[in-house]
Amino acid sequence: MLIKTLNKSLLAKNTKISQKQVFFWFSLSLIFAAGYAMLGLQQAFASEYVVQDDARQHVFWMLRFVDPNLFPDDLIADYFQSVAPVGYSNFYRAFAVLGINPLLLNKLLPLVLGLIATGYCFAFCLQILPLPITAFMATLMFNQNIWRKDDLVSATPRAFIYPLFLAFLFYLCRKSLFPCLVTIIFLGFFYPQYVFICAGILVIRLWDFSNGIRFSQQKHNYIFCAAGLGVAFLVLLPYALKSSEYAPIISVAQAKQLTEFYPKGRSSFFNDNTFDYFWSGRSGILPKNLFIPATYYFGLLLPILMRFRSRFSLLRKVTEEIMILPQMLLAAMGMFVAAHIFLFRLHLPSRYMEHNLRIVFCISAAITLTAILEALFSINYRQNKYSNRFLKLSTLLFTAFISVTLLFYYPLFIQNFPKTGYQIGEYPALYDFFQQQPKDILIASITEEVNYLPTFSQRSILIGREYAIPYHFGYYTKFRQRVVDLIQAQYSQNLADVKAFIQKYQVDFWLLESGAFTPQYIQTSSLLKQYYQSNLNQDKLVKITKDISQSLQQGNVPALSKTLPNCTVAKVKQYTVLDAKCIVNQ
Repeated sequence: MLIKTLNKSLLAKNTKISQKQVFFWFSLSLIFAAGYAMLGLQQAFASEYVVQDDARQHVFWMLRFVDPNLFPDDLIADYFQSVAPVGYSNFYRAFAVLGINPLLLNKLLPLVLGLIATGYCFAFCLQILPLPITAFMATLMFNQNIWRKDDLVSATPRAFIYPLFLAFLFYLCRKSLFPCLVTIIFLGFFYPQYVFICAGILVIRLWDFSNGIRFSQQKHNYIFCAAGLGVAFLVLLPYALKSSEYAPIISVAQAKQLTEFYPKGRSSFFNDNTFDYFWSGRSGILPKNLFIPATYYFGLLLPILMRFRSRFSLLRKVTEEIMILPQMLLAAMGMFVAAHIFLFRLHLPSRYMEHNLRIVFCISAAITLTAILEALFSINYRQNKYSNRFLKLSTLLFTAFISVTLLFYYPLFIQNFPKTGYQIGEYPALYDFFQQQPKDILIASITEEVNYLPTFSQRSILIGREYAIPYHFGYYTKFRQRVVDLIQAQYSQNLADVKAFIQKYQVDFWLLESGAFTPQYIQTSSLLKQYYQSNLNQDKLVKITKDISQSLQQGNVPALSKTLPNCTVAKVKQYTVLDAKCIVNQ
C-alpha cells in the first residue's frame, strides 16, 4: 500500500500533466532557488564593505553612472568599461538612473537571475520529459551546481547566460520563433560568445540522426535556422566592426612570452601536460565542480538507460526534444575547437563547454533518477513471500532515503555552500581616508589591499592584480609597463628613480604594507610571486623580480623606505600611506 501511494503521488502514469502538480513542483523549485539565493544575500550584506570578487573588475567603473567625476583618465576603468557588452552596461545604467547603486544592484541581481533561470530550466525539462517531479529534480540539482560556482552570483555578463540560454532552449523546443529570436538578441547584448552556441544548435538541428545521417524533414527547423542565423549575424556585426583602442587581441606567440599564462600565473592557460591542457582549466573541456552535487553522476547513465528504455516505462514518455541535449554538446564542442584554433579571439575555450555541460547533466541526471525510482516503485510484490516482500520494501525505502538525502540535504555535506566569492574589506579606516581625498587622485601600490580601493574608496589606482587581465595587448602592454615601473621604483636604492616615477604617472599616494622591503614579501606577494616562482627567463618581469629579491637578501635598502618617517600621512594596522608630494620634496 505504501509503495502504491508513493508511486501514485510522485510519478505520473501518462504524459498528461496536472496543473496542480505543475504548480506544486514549480513553486517548490522556486522556493529552493530563492533559499539558496538568500544564503548568498546573507553574505552579501554581512558587512558594510562587501563586494563580489569579479564585481571588482566589471562593476566598480559603473560608479561613474552615479558620479561622472569618478575615475578621470583611469586606464583600468576605461578598459573595463570598453569591454563591457552593451546590454550589460546599459542594464546597470538604467537602474543607476532610477537611483539604485550599481554595487547594490550587483548583490540583488543573483536572486532575480536565479529565479528566472530556474523557471526556464523547469519549463525546458518538461519539454523533454513532461513530468513535473523530474523538472523539479533538474532545477534542484541545477541550483546546487551553479551555487557552487560564482558565475551567477557575480552578476557579471556571464551571470546572464543561464536565464537567457535556458529561455532560448525552451522556446526552441516549443517551436516559438519570435521569443527564440529575442533570446538570441539578448544573449548578443549580454554575452555575445553564446550566440555562436545558439547558431550552432540551429544548424545541427537541420540534420536527422535517428536513422543514419540525413537532412531533417521538419520544415520549422529550416525556418528557425534561417531566421536565427540572420539575427545572430546582425547582433554580432557591431562587435565585429567595433574598433578598440586596446586592440589587438593578444596572439598565442605573445601569450607564450608572459608568465601570466603559465601555471600559477594570474591567467594560467598553457600547460606542459597535454591531457590537463585539453581536459581542465581555462583551456579544457570539463569545468571545475561539474559533478557537484554528486547526483550529476547519474547523468552519465542516461545514454545507457535509453538503450534499454523498454525496461523503463517512464523513458517511453521522453519526447523527441531529448535530441537537443546531444545537439547542445555538439555545438559546444564545435565552438571549443574553434576557440582553440582562433585562440583568444573567441575568448576562452572552456567558456563554451562548461555552461552547456551543467545544463545537460542536470536534465540527464533528473531523467535518470526519475526513471530508476519509477522502476523501483513499480516492482510487483508477491503476497505469499513476506520475507522477499519485506526485503524489497526495505530496499525501496533505503533507496528513497538516499535519493532524498542526496537531492535535498547535499549542500549540508559540502563546505563553502553557497560559493559566492564575496570579499570583505577589513580596513574601513583606510577606505575612508582615501574617500576623503580629491576624486582625481592616483594611488600606487603592489599590495593585495589596493584591489579594494576602486570599489570601497572610489579612487583610481595605478595597478592591481585583480585588474591584470592580459587578453587585449593594447591594454596589457600599458598595464604591465606600470607594474615594471612601480616595482623598480619601490625597490630602487636611488630616490631620484622614485621621484621620476611619481612625476611620470602623477601619483598622489603610495600604499605600503609592513614587511614590503623584505625578500619574503617578494616571494609571497600575490602580485609578484608568480614572477619570482617562474622559470620563464625571457619574461622581463621575472628577471626584475628575482634581481630585487636578491638585492634585498644582500641587505640593500630601498630609498623609498627612508621616506616613511617624514612622509607618512596615514597608518592603518599593517598599512602605511605615503604622500607622494612629500617624497618628491625630499
